[in-house]
Amino acid sequence: MIEVQELTKRYGTTLAVDGLSFRVEPGRVTGFLGPNGAGKSTTMRAMIGLDRPTAGQVLIEGRRYEDLPRPLCTVGALLDAKALHGGRTVHGHLLGLARSNRIPDRRVAEVLEIVGLGAVADKRAKGLSLGMAQRVGIAAALLGDPAVLLFDEPVNGLDPEGILWIRELMKKLAAEGRTVFVSSHLMSEMALTAEHLIVIGRGRLLADTSVAEFIDRNSRSYIRIRTPQPERLLDVLAAAGIPATTGLDGSIEATGTTQETLGALVAEQQVTVYEISPQVASLEEAFMQLTSDAVEYRAGQGA
Repeated sequence: MIEVQELTKRYGTTLAVDGLSFRVEPGRVTGFLGPNGAGKSTTMRAMIGLDRPTAGQVLIEGRRYEDLPRPLCTVGALLDAKALHGGRTVHGHLLGLARSNRIPDRRVAEVLEIVGLGAVADKRAKGLSLGMAQRVGIAAALLGDPAVLLFDEPVNGLDPEGILWIRELMKKLAAEGRTVFVSSHLMSEMALTAEHLIVIGRGRLLADTSVAEFIDRNSRSYIRIRTPQPERLLDVLAAAGIPATTGLDGSIEATGTTQETLGALVAEQQVTVYEISPQVASLEEAFMQLTSDAVEYRAGQGA
């Protein structure tokens, strides 16, 4: 478990994180979302002692990171895939990490096989692609068989096969009862991977909820009806007490009802329809709606 308790971090006059509190529970993948500059990286760095909080604290399995006797055996983290010594081999990099935490040497070969890099164990880090460096970082995170795992943009540089692999790996780790905390800008990937979301903006907590609840609370869902008789359909819906409006494409958008109810109603009233389909917002749309006031860097409308 991860417990963030009133975490505050200032860099000079800049307030990066502002009294942030939340818990990350084991047994599920928790997504960590927020616009650029929201404080995500600062929060994750504070979790593993790379940034000292101005106030508050982060507990990993009930202890501060700096108090863990063998940190890699409690928490594994991938925060910067390119944080590798270019002259070291993949095997040498992982071996140094293992020995610094009294992890048996044999574990290096095991994690290299898990991430699919057994064949390039003797390759020097400076020759790695971003995708391969990501896999090395994931191998490092897994070295100590930790209960808590932190991943920052883990799919960067991965090909489609690699993206599917890391998605399934994170789900498997969570299913084993581990705490899996993942930061990403790829909403489509988070929708497929995460069960729960922590969303922050300008260093403050905006949401702590399941993915389904987040989308439901921060977006508009409706049922689209295409018909050659829009005026008649609107009258029928109004008589039935069903709110409806006309969409930009001329279709009717009904809310507060079900697809089955509408189907029975138009059949009973003999209204011709071409389509009755539920329209549910995506995670990206819900995220944009919630964080619209928390975006620090907004691009202009260029020519």
